Amino acid sequence: MRGAQRQAEKRALRAQRRALRRSKDVAVFHGHHVVSGPDLQQVFAPTQELENPIQFRHRLVHGVILTALAALVIAGVVFAMLLSRGDLVLPFGQSRTTAALACPAATFDYPANKDVRVNVYNSTLREGLASAVAAELKNRGFQVGTVANKTTNYTGPAAIVSGAAGQSAAFNLQRNLAGTDYVQDDRSDASVDVYLASGFSELVAASKVDQTPGLLSCPQMSPSATPSATSQR
Repeated sequence: MRGAQRQAEKRALRAQRRALRRSKDVAVFHGHHVVSGPDLQQVFAPTQELENPIQFRHRLVHGVILTALAALVIAGVVFAMLLSRGDLVLPFGQSRTTAALACPAATFDYPANKDVRVNVYNSTLREGLASAVAAELKNRGFQVGTVANKTTNYTGPAAIVSGAAGQSAAFNLQRNLAGTDYVQDDRSDASVDVYLASGFSELVAASKVDQTPGLLSCPQMSPSATPSATSQR
């Protein structure tokens, strides 16, 4: 019985194989399943659709533009900070160059503090320096105008800048700020600018200010002629 059953199973298997080989189903070849395109897509299906090339270019351009704008804003902020803190070096004074001007040769009398109009600029990294010096000058009776940060290429204690009309006032301020250099510009009024630089430490004590007549100190300007004996007020 078992032998007959095995023979019957073998005959049935051979008949099934012959039927598959004769089958007209395109998905079956010699009894084997043929893998089709849809079958491959199911196996290797992408996790997400590819991005539209035009949309990708638009996103790329927008990203580049935003990055450039951010860089410009950061650069502008850094430049402003460096300029306001005095890290950048810019020339001071007005449009006329001082090299063509001679250091005043006249002897100046010391004018009263109340007659001197002064603007104070901080060209150092010391926060609040201009405000502190301006407050002390005001306590001494000076007319204080602008108080701000402003850079210079000067590296001494301080630079005193005025036009010809403000030279006696500049002489006064040189006596209150020791070791300063005078520079003349082309302004027409008698105002004086004080640029506090890296070498500045403090004002001369009010009780020790020399109020005797004297000359302006201006080593950055051309040498002066023989000093005149005439005093100017």
